[in-house]
Amino acid sequence: MNKKITILGAGLSGLLTAYRLQNKGFDIEIIEARNRIGGRIHTIHSDTAQVEMGATWFNDIHINFRNILTELGIEYFEQFMQGTSYYESLSDTAAQEIQIPQNSPSYRVAGGTSLLIETLKNKLKAVPIHLNETVTSLNFENEKIQITTQNQSFVADYVISTLPQALFINDIIVSPTLPEKLTDIAQNTHTWMQDSIKVAFVYAAPFWRNKNYSGTLFSNVGPITEFYDQSNNVLDKFALCGFISAGMEMYSQTDRLEKLKTQLVKVFGQEALSYTSYHETIWAKEKQTKSTNQIGFMYPHQNNGHPLFRESYCDNRLFFAGTETANQYPGYMEGAVIAAENTVKAILKL
Repeated sequence: MNKKITILGAGLSGLLTAYRLQNKGFDIEIIEARNRIGGRIHTIHSDTAQVEMGATWFNDIHINFRNILTELGIEYFEQFMQGTSYYESLSDTAAQEIQIPQNSPSYRVAGGTSLLIETLKNKLKAVPIHLNETVTSLNFENEKIQITTQNQSFVADYVISTLPQALFINDIIVSPTLPEKLTDIAQNTHTWMQDSIKVAFVYAAPFWRNKNYSGTLFSNVGPITEFYDQSNNVLDKFALCGFISAGMEMYSQTDRLEKLKTQLVKVFGQEALSYTSYHETIWAKEKQTKSTNQIGFMYPHQNNGHPLFRESYCDNRLFFAGTETANQYPGYMEGAVIAAENTVKAILKL
């Protein structure tokens, strides 16, 4: 009888891990707490929009991620940065016009980053994915691992967690208890994007491009801190998308939007108010991203890539494969790929 592997999380690392392990002599299933797959990859699609509310960009140095796209036949294109950009240094002065060097381009997935997620899912022919299942406990005390969610129970021979480390340690009861050195590090591990707020304004036409502007804004003033052209690769959907100050979480969506519109007009002019739709994602409010039990300030990428995350636990029956565990580029999509590949190698050595 084949050994059963249960993967926690249907994001990039979870789906890639399942994809690599299928047809290797295991029964595999995935448990996902959200009502969708993708994790921190989240592309919003509609008739007028294709905007990234989660992970978006990658670079030439992200070799493993680009290799996966090539392997799966997924195209990518260079982030549009041509023309004049803006920089806001002080609140009482106009935004400065700047030129950004083109020496280190960023790229985006053609069709949206979620195309990678859907492609991997479609290749998992015999791997069930259970949505809306939040794992509450893992019991390794018997021969079979008992996995309990808020709705039902599962059994497995091995568990691979791709959840954020702090979320796993704070929100899941593990029996017997894990080593204190691991739990201490995990509780103080930053989850990339956990405090980010991404917003997007969708337009019928790219007014900024028509004026030879890139749509890029860097601001020390806020509430928008970084903004970029988010038009798709075939140029039939247009948007400006980026990050706003984490402190904007305290406002209502109506008040938050008004503050954003004030800044848009100041920087881009009245045409910026001609948007057709507005989208936002406050990642700190996603309980599948940031543990409600996690308190205190954390530095970006704090404890990401810690070697303890790449060890196995509970008699080689518990493994971690989330992006924050990667030994290179932890927290990024490249890190998710590296973590998945490393864990697959460890499993196949058993």
